[in-house]
Amino acid sequence: MKSLKYLMIVLLLLSITLCNAQSKNQKTDTVKIYGNCGMCESTIEKAGNMKNQSNVDWNKETKMATISYDSLKTSKKEILKRIAFAGYDSDTFLSPDDTYSNLPSCCQYERAKKEIVLYEEPKMKMPTRMMEIVKTNYLMLVFDSYFAVKNALVNSDGNLTSTKSTELVKSLENVKMNELKMEVHMGWMKVMKELKADANKMAKSKDEKSQRTNFISLSNNMFSLLKIAKYREPVYYQFCPMANDGKGASWLSTKSAVKNPYYGSAMLSCGKTVEIIKIK
Repeated sequence: MKSLKYLMIVLLLLSITLCNAQSKNQKTDTVKIYGNCGMCESTIEKAGNMKNQSNVDWNKETKMATISYDSLKTSKKEILKRIAFAGYDSDTFLSPDDTYSNLPSCCQYERAKKEIVLYEEPKMKMPTRMMEIVKTNYLMLVFDSYFAVKNALVNSDGNLTSTKSTELVKSLENVKMNELKMEVHMGWMKVMKELKADANKMAKSKDEKSQRTNFISLSNNMFSLLKIAKYREPVYYQFCPMANDGKGASWLSTKSAVKNPYYGSAMLSCGKTVEIIKIK
């Protein structure tokens, strides 16, 4: 009887500790998302909600959404990106024009801005080179999604890797080739099919070993694309000689510190930076 009571106390303490940890990670923000009706409400909330990660409650009268999320698993930006891809503008991200056009007529709200592009509005004047990079905003979302996949693999989280790979697939599908510069357009054409194939395979699997196998070729093709298109900040091309059964494998990171996506915590710092892709 005493041992049972002791066990119950331990379980209670663990439950309290877990709840406290979760509450620290839980964030809540209120943002404006444009829309009209109950159908808009359903679409917005469906796009923003993700089990054990985020919850969106949108009010069609005020156009305000309350977003609650686990800051260790996602962010407000990621949630608003998904909602933008579903056709709904916020003050941070705007939906692609064709996505908005495909909304039912009752859902086509009055847009606050005429020039519809999907990127975060710059808050300060940027150099000319940076402005050129912003014009390739669809590829910026592809690169952002890739880095999210890489981080999920670093954490050895097959479920999260699958989720982030699904977001990568959406980013890839939303790239508008006719808006890319010629050099970038040609580079995109060379890697597009393989990028989509690898991302789809990773999205459909929750097995980390299988995901990491596809991540090898995904990273190689992403490297080729990023070399041409560039990113908004320097990117570190890193290599681990132990990965891929001793054949070695590479990946891209926005951080100079090595965090190995092929081994995670087992060999987190195994590897080195072999090239830095700078903004010119």
